[in-house]
Amino acid sequence: MPDALPPLAALARRGPLDRASPVPGVTLAPPMRRVALHGDMSFYAGIPLPRTPLRAALSDETAILWLGPEEWLVLAPACDNVVPGNGSVVDVSHRQVGLHIEGYRAETLLNAACPLDLDLDAFPVGACTRTVFGKAQITLWRRDAALFHLEVARSFAGYVHALLREAALEFGAG
Repeated sequence: MPDALPPLAALARRGPLDRASPVPGVTLAPPMRRVALHGDMSFYAGIPLPRTPLRAALSDETAILWLGPEEWLVLAPACDNVVPGNGSVVDVSHRQVGLHIEGYRAETLLNAACPLDLDLDAFPVGACTRTVFGKAQITLWRRDAALFHLEVARSFAGYVHALLREAALEFGAG
């Protein structure tokens, strides 16, 4: 089976996004640590967890996504200060890769294979959830009105990238 990462390496070499382009840009997210937290909120008293389910909280360069009951995903350059009480702290950096989908009509590009209503009113800035993109399970976070962060298992990264490229053909991208 071919390695899933070569198409992503090409994304990393892509230049800065042309904001005037009618085609949303797809790039690799910067390298980061990913830590899954499980347990009661009180176990993580020193960590600025989101106060609303299915929302992200930002603190400096750290994002914490509330994905479900007693479950959060921490995205940060380093996660050395996360110490569990009676909860669970698991480094999942090795299993996932992040993509940024950015620009005019980014939600239209994502909706080519994602069933969520990504209209700004239905999925506002800061919203995050688990969903699917085609046949791949993803975590989707709206960082800004025209910027989405997509987390996907490394083994599905090539598939998701190919599906995004296919969908971009609708925008006239080559």
